Order: sequence, then C-alpha cells, then structure tokens
Amino acid sequence: MKCAQHWRGSRFRPPPRILPLTRINNRRIQWNLVKRFTIVLAILLASSGLLAAYLLCQSPKALSQTQNQTSAEQILNPFARMQPIDVHVHVFKTDPQFQALLERLNLRLLNILVMDDTLSYRKQLEPQITDALALVRSSHGHIALCTTFDPYKFNDPNFDTDAIKQLDRDFAQGAVAVKIWKNIGMEIKDPNGKFVMADDPKFAPIYKDITLHGKTLMTHLAEPDVAWGPPDPSDPSWSYYQENPQWFLYNKPGFPSKQQILRARDHVLEENPNLRMVGVHLGSMEKNLDDIAAHLDRYPNFAVDTAARMEYLMIAPPEKVRAFLIKYQDRVLYGTDLDLIATADVQESLKEWQSTYARDWKFLATDEIFKSEGRTVHGLKLPEPVLQKIFHDNAIRWIPGVVSVERRLR
Repeated sequence: MKCAQHWRGSRFRPPPRILPLTRINNRRIQWNLVKRFTIVLAILLASSGLLAAYLLCQSPKALSQTQNQTSAEQILNPFARMQPIDVHVHVFKTDPQFQALLERLNLRLLNILVMDDTLSYRKQLEPQITDALALVRSSHGHIALCTTFDPYKFNDPNFDTDAIKQLDRDFAQGAVAVKIWKNIGMEIKDPNGKFVMADDPKFAPIYKDITLHGKTLMTHLAEPDVAWGPPDPSDPSWSYYQENPQWFLYNKPGFPSKQQILRARDHVLEENPNLRMVGVHLGSMEKNLDDIAAHLDRYPNFAVDTAARMEYLMIAPPEKVRAFLIKYQDRVLYGTDLDLIATADVQESLKEWQSTYARDWKFLATDEIFKSEGRTVHGLKLPEPVLQKIFHDNAIRWIPGVVSVERRLR
C-alpha cells in the first residue's frame, strides 16, 4: 500500500507495461490495413470527383441520350420475356450488332418485301428475294419472310400464272406470307387507264393459291386520312408525306377515294372467306376504332397490325383504346414498320429500334404518363394475358410459320 501511495503522490510514474510481441504485430497489421483502406477510399473519392466533373462537361443532349438508352434497356427486360414477334419490318442487310439485338430481346421478325418503283432498292423483286432468303438463313431462326409478287406486271398476258409460279417457289423456300401494297389502288392502272383495285378478277387465282398453301395475305391498301388532305402538321403521319409527296393526293384529281380502295379490300375478304388477311397499319382505319371493330366483327378471317400507327392509338382516348384492345385481344398483332436499309448506320438504326420497342411497351404495358413526339401519352397497363397475345401469340396464330417449330420448343 505504501508503495502504491508513493507512486500516486510522486511526480514519477510506474515503468511502462511491456506488451507481448504478438499484440504489437497485430496492432501494426491493423494500422497497415487502416492506411490501405484510407488510400483506397481516397482513390475512389477522387475517381467519383473526376466522373462528376466529366458528366458536368457533357452536353445535356449527350447526358439525355445516355439516360434514355439506360432507361430503354431497363424497360425492354419485361418486353424480352414476352418473346416478342414484330410482324412488320423491312430489313435489307445483316449485321452482327443487329443479330445480337434480336438475340438479346428474344425477338422474332417478319421481314416484308414490297415492290415500289419510287425507291431504287425496291424496284427489282428478285434481288430482294435473294437477299431476304439469305437473311432468313443467317438469322438463326429470328427472321421469317413475307414475300410479294410484281404488281407492275399486271398488264402482262401471263401475269397471274407467273405470279403464282414465283410465289409457290418462295413458299417452298420458307416464305410464310404475301404482301400487297398501296400501289394497288393508288398507282397502277389497267390498259384503259383505270386504277387497279385489290378485288380485280386477275388477282383471284393468286388469292386462291395463297389460301391453298395456308399462307397469310398482308394488305397495305390505302393510306391514313391525311393523305387525301387537307394538310395537317399535327397528324402523326404528316412528316411521311413531306418526304414522300408522291403519295399525298390532296388537290390531285382523278385518284380513287380511300373508301373506294377499302371497299375493294373488303370485297376480297367476302370472296375469300378461308383466306387469312392481316390489314397492316390498323387496316388503314387508324382514326376510327369503331370502324376497325365493325370489320373484325364482320370478317372472322381479318386481323390488323399496329405497324407505324401506334401513335394514333396514343392520341385516342386511353379508356377507349384499352377497351378495344381487351375486347379484340385475339385480332391485333404487334408490328412497327421499322427498317434497316443497306446503307444504314447500324448503331443509329438500333437506337431507333430499341427506343421504338421501349416506347410501345411503356404505352401498352404500364400506367406511366410520358412524352412522345411532344404529345402526352397515358399508358394503358393492359393485362398480361392480353400483352402475351398482342406481342406473341396472335402472330403465331395468324401467320403460321412465323416462328419455326425448333424455336418454339426452346
């Protein structure tokens, strides 16, 4: 006790306690770990500072594009789970990046051929068929072919037999559908100078052949209402006629009315009740859901696709569009009218493809409110079974062969 009191009361202190060597080493190790952690933390903070500085230096447009791309990729995850089928595209080249997109999105396409003497790459049919078949073979089951025949040979004496011979050859090589286009009704004339309509008797053997082979007829007949005028810059299709004025008929006398062209289409449906027909572009009834519904009620062999007309659904009353799609969920096929021409910048084209799919999925599958082409769009949030039909099942039902048996079994 005296010794303890002596040390507490004096200015001296007891000698330092000697630590075991193992504890000293442990403390050194801990100190080294702390220093290393501090260094790593400093590097991370510096990196984040550099990243922040980099982002601040980027233009708002570049930042927006990066954010949009990330957003599109996130939106497309549930889209890909649907194993979507786009029944309306025009692809004129193959590319590894494009193939990678198809595989990443579990996406199948119906590649549609068109004869169009106003575009150089659509003027000749045989090169289109050759390239399209090569694309089908290289796509690993992701692309099917919708062929066509040459309507510009309408006045040839062997028109129908030559067309049938060519179609049968294409069917034998795997084509699953046939397209007829708006030049029937709006451009091609018979020897008397009269516009050729889709129900002309010379087409009858061709329709019968398509029916006998169990194939589907894809019809693009007539155009949106705005093609007949008056000019309307607010119409979703207006920009098309700015770029393709040959199809803008306002103040051009002598052309058939839209109603006349569509009546001829309806006559084909009546005369060929066993022919499956998909009226592309909402059957050219893009502003009138009641008219589409009446046609679907009247013609059980008729369905429509949404290609290049989704914007019209977006500007219609959401409740009405939702009710229509639920009621006619077995009669609407998903399509876009996207293209990939031979001279396209693939990366830029793929951005458009992804953004289109993301926009359409957001509209049909979610209840989000978003902007598209300056318009406010209200998502429909359709039930999942309806989405499954629109994005996948209806294509298989209405266009048999659009997805190969091997692909369906995977």
